[in-house]
Amino acid sequence: MTRSRFILVLAALLAAVAGAAVVLYVIPQGKGTPKPPPALAALKLAQTPALVANVGFTDMGGRKYSLQTYRGRYVLLNLWASWCAPCVKELPQLANLQRAIPAAQFAVVTVDVERNADKVAGKFLIAHNAAELPAFADPGMKLMAATATYGLPTTLLIDPKGREIARATGPAEWDEPEAIAYFDMLSKKK
Repeated sequence: MTRSRFILVLAALLAAVAGAAVVLYVIPQGKGTPKPPPALAALKLAQTPALVANVGFTDMGGRKYSLQTYRGRYVLLNLWASWCAPCVKELPQLANLQRAIPAAQFAVVTVDVERNADKVAGKFLIAHNAAELPAFADPGMKLMAATATYGLPTTLLIDPKGREIARATGPAEWDEPEAIAYFDMLSKKK
């Protein structure tokens, strides 16, 4: 290969790498959704917001609910299980987040996906300093399947139109001041 051809190939390769860097780091993702702060590094913006399936789940009394109940406000949907140590660790953080922002503006919806969750989730939340969180269950794992959740904890940020705009697979620092400020700002966004 001649020297000029090598330089041309190298220049083309550098241009491709620079183009990829612009796409990954400069062009905003999530169609206008602000980038989450460092405390929420696990929360990745969706390339294209997608409508979340309106699958049902139940409360401890067996009453049926769905995400449609929360239309018109931002929702942080957290799928968890009592045997999942990172899930248990973040439950009090999620409760602190919900305490900081009125539920009428921003709802933290926690759904236990394990078997018999409909009988134990409420007591478990109380025992783990998360009594402010709703005790919902998805013992048939229909919500888990509909949201393509393959690991726990998984948390979806859903906009007022019912679209998933971000997802965290694994724990995040939900009650850090910058995280609370982020969700507060989103909930007030018109």
